[in-house]
Amino acid sequence: MRNHEVTACQPLLGPDGRITEPGWARRPVWEYDRSQITSPAFRIKEWDYYLVMNGQYGAAFTLSDNGYVGLQSVSLLDFGEKWEHTETILTPFPMGKMGMPSSSESGKTVYHDKRLRMEFAVEDGKRKISCDFKDFYKGKPLYCEITLEQPDMDSVVTATPWTGKKAFYYNRKINCMPAGGYLSWDDHTFWFYPDKDYGTFDWGRGVWPYDNTWYWSSGNGTIGGKPFGFNVGYGFGDTAAASENILFYDGIGHKLDDVRFHIPKDDFMKPWMLSSSDGRFEMEFVPVLDRAAHLSALAFASDQHQVFGRMSGRAELDDGTFIELKDFMCFAQKVHNRS
Repeated sequence: MRNHEVTACQPLLGPDGRITEPGWARRPVWEYDRSQITSPAFRIKEWDYYLVMNGQYGAAFTLSDNGYVGLQSVSLLDFGEKWEHTETILTPFPMGKMGMPSSSESGKTVYHDKRLRMEFAVEDGKRKISCDFKDFYKGKPLYCEITLEQPDMDSVVTATPWTGKKAFYYNRKINCMPAGGYLSWDDHTFWFYPDKDYGTFDWGRGVWPYDNTWYWSSGNGTIGGKPFGFNVGYGFGDTAAASENILFYDGIGHKLDDVRFHIPKDDFMKPWMLSSSDGRFEMEFVPVLDRAAHLSALAFASDQHQVFGRMSGRAELDDGTFIELKDFMCFAQKVHNRS
């Protein structure tokens, strides 16, 4: 696979509504402008997603405008108890009314109704997650105030087309952000400490075909006293120009070629294998918890298995250095969406 790195700042889309220069970048060099999209408003997808976790527990937060349906959700994850709970609020036909930021570098994403207040804010090199979810589970509310530090480091940004279509996928993923703060539900308080806990950010904007299946795995931790993370996945669009597969070590990205997930056909909770075409990411993934979700509303349907577990194996940096992983907490998922 070619991995065409784009370094010049430029508009994401040309006058014909297609990506100007497909590829990947370490920072968001493409400029997204919703008004330049030639597809109908109900086909435009925009979302912000955060995952904050350690080896014992975690939380995931989504704010999204998927055209004819908005999906706002919070997940609480307890890996020790092998328990999770997700609450999702679906809103009809947002079609741009949420005012999602046009940049992953700045702005505020807000959702507020009688039951849920959730805000994502970017300011002064930090990302803040604030949430007040009434009747989250068993009649008890969930609260959180979490801050993610974003030092000067590489991320992975991809601009991916679909062959022969005006569909496109513009995405940024940021790993290894030190996480501090708390989440509380019932009489439980889950604390995050920036010297050992991390957050991941997934920012996406685009227009894509109605029926898609994609795979994604990501994890963060500390190896040799330095932050290490990985992001691998496939399934979305024509990746001839670049994949999203990358290793991060001490703030530097090390690009990978193709990665494939080998998932047992009969049980997501059996061990998976992940392998790369260049031999630089060879892993066994042992599941701990399957956050399975099946959603359907209007013309929207989603069948997803976000499986949390422990990764063991070997990753190779650009200079040939090997990173050995042993029971490295992360997730791997398969999602089938019709939207």
